[in-house]
Amino acid sequence: MEKIKINTDFIKLDQFLKYINVIEGGGMAKIVILDGLVKVNDEVILQRGKKLHEGDIVEFNNLKYIISKEE
Repeated sequence: MEKIKINTDFIKLDQFLKYINVIEGGGMAKIVILDGLVKVNDEVILQRGKKLHEGDIVEFNNLKYIISKEE
């Protein structure tokens, strides 16, 4: 599992996927999210605006990422 540091209280799911460079852009983020290819804390999430906070685990393409607050 890879730790991803953010410097804000939260990051939206679509922005997160772009931030970690696993997709090319917002349009691609929308597609993979609506196709049910992304999980947050072991649940399929269909909202691209889902707010992710410290400790949340995102799974995409058989890889897991944990959100960590940058201090």
